[in-house]
Amino acid sequence: MKRFVRRLAAAGAASMLFVTPVMAAPSVNELKEQKQAAQGEVNSLQNKLTNIVEKISKLEEDLIAKAEEIEKTEKDLAAAEETEKKQYEDMKLRIKFMYESGDTSMLESLVTSKDFTELMNKAEYVQNVHSYDREKLDEYIATKKKVKKLKTNLEKEQKEMESKQTEYEAEEDNLNTMLTSKEAELANIDGELQAAVEAAARAAAEAEARERAEREAAEAQQNEQQEDTNDTQEANNDAEEESDKGSSSSEPQGSANAGSVVGRAQSKLGCPYKWGACGPDSFDCSGFVSYCLTGSYTRIGTSGSMAGWPRVSNPQPGDVCVRPGHVGIYIGGGQMIHAPHTGDVVKVSPVQSGMWYVRY
Repeated sequence: MKRFVRRLAAAGAASMLFVTPVMAAPSVNELKEQKQAAQGEVNSLQNKLTNIVEKISKLEEDLIAKAEEIEKTEKDLAAAEETEKKQYEDMKLRIKFMYESGDTSMLESLVTSKDFTELMNKAEYVQNVHSYDREKLDEYIATKKKVKKLKTNLEKEQKEMESKQTEYEAEEDNLNTMLTSKEAELANIDGELQAAVEAAARAAAEAEARERAEREAAEAQQNEQQEDTNDTQEANNDAEEESDKGSSSSEPQGSANAGSVVGRAQSKLGCPYKWGACGPDSFDCSGFVSYCLTGSYTRIGTSGSMAGWPRVSNPQPGDVCVRPGHVGIYIGGGQMIHAPHTGDVVKVSPVQSGMWYVRY
């Protein structure tokens, strides 16, 4: 009777394992390829965004310089107009004086010359006065036109630069939108990849359990055959089976430390971010991680030093998510709890793009 009960129990356990449906695990390699491609696109968008920001910065400097050139040109134009105006007024005074003196005065000046040489000198002098006025006036008019044209060209260049700045800013907005979308896609792929890895691990565990059940069933059958021939051996086999059952029923215990880390992280949800804080009611990112790992309000490192801790390829809840300048506590499923930034609170978020995992 005892043997029959044991046989029935072993067969039942084995049958339960065999009828448990085993779902095909997603392709981890395919998800890794998708993640690599998405990460490449994110990197490309980040490079383009950096480039356009640099162009905008350079263009702003050029616009400032161009505005200074226009201001100087406006001053030069005003000075040229003043000079032209003064020269024109001086010439009008001389013409007015000659007209008020009358033609006879000029004629007498020429006729009373002692000789032909003096006559020619006086006539040349009168001509030179008129020529000088005309030349200076033409010169300042030309200068004014040149400066005015330069000002027009500078203003045209300024408008073109402002138009280009608008285009760059629109491109920056577009790149930011694309980058946000692609990072969300990357986070989604990362979550699917994590789920696929966990599913593969579960499938492997189930396969191992089935093999163990088959071995136990075979051992149970062999033990029953030995019990039929030898009562003493039956007792020994009974003890062996009880030992086997004890070992097969034991399950690996979860990490109490990991549970404590995640529990402490969850207990601080909603606490405000404060730079340099390490609890108990506010935290910065590394202060929060320090508390979660140790249970004390004492900082054990910065985000920079934590980035140097040993990396892990298969992260578990309680591990630390790291990227330059930020850290958080991984809680599984592609999620983490972290203290984001000033104005925010401790909360659950998807693991950020570019993060890796380390273990304390």
